[in-house]
Amino acid sequence: MNVLLALLPLLLSVVIAGGCGKKGGDATAATEVAAKVNAEVISVHQVIYALVRAPNVTPESTPRAKREILERLIDQRLAMQRAIEKKLDRSPAVVQTIEAAKSEILARAYLEQIAAAQPRPTAEEVKKYYADYPELFSKRRIFNIEELVVEPKKGLANMLRKQVAARHSLQDIAAWLKSRGIRFAANHGVREAERIPLALLPTLQAMNDGEIRIIENNGRLEVIRVVATMAAPVDEATAAPRIQQFLSTRRSREVIAKEMKRIKESATIVYMGEFAGKPEMAEVKRAPEPALKPEPTSAEPPLVPIIEKGVRG
Repeated sequence: MNVLLALLPLLLSVVIAGGCGKKGGDATAATEVAAKVNAEVISVHQVIYALVRAPNVTPESTPRAKREILERLIDQRLAMQRAIEKKLDRSPAVVQTIEAAKSEILARAYLEQIAAAQPRPTAEEVKKYYADYPELFSKRRIFNIEELVVEPKKGLANMLRKQVAARHSLQDIAAWLKSRGIRFAANHGVREAERIPLALLPTLQAMNDGEIRIIENNGRLEVIRVVATMAAPVDEATAAPRIQQFLSTRRSREVIAKEMKRIKESATIVYMGEFAGKPEMAEVKRAPEPALKPEPTSAEPPLVPIIEKGVRG
């Protein structure tokens, strides 16, 4: 099966190329031909398609990268030809894998088309987002944090609050937890505002240096101490293009979710066999809205959104 999966890119090239590798080079203009492999053509377009997706390619390294890509495509085409000669393209496992990949590609193309059709966020929307989240922008801070992530137990949060009220240090609280056999994990690090969940950020923003708080969130129990903070504001002009990109991504995600719900409700879906009957779906918890992540530069870092790779249902 591993061999079949390894051959998948080779066989998929037949589907994706859409005729670029037809037998008989006369079908492709000579200026578009990069190489001929036996009776099949590898086009310049195929080389460029791979080139734009290759990482770390600079203008200086482009000629060498194109040559390397062409050699890989030649190897791929030769292996594909041998696979077809051995009728591996008719193997049930390969056919099933190709069909699954084809379904995923087509579904993703449809969702990406929906996303591309959405209007760009307006300047007013960008301005409002900047104003609504001062902790990410105008009042942005960098936090030096110590935390204990504690195994939640009934009544434990109240007992920990009493420890905090008694002015015990984080080390004292850790020793107290250890003496009672309560499991916990200690963490310490520096985090920018955008690396902190939005639900937690206002709480940290209101804390003073040295302050300790107990935080309960979705079954998670944390003891957090703010060691120190440093102001690191981001002006609106710097943040605006990143906010626009973030809002655009969020809008596309919401529209796609609505479209999938609509077409599923309008479709005829019959569950059969062991899946017969109305499925009992586990409750899906909405993920917290992602914050904006700083883009590392030598100057004050602008912000970029955390964007999911690809568009998924």
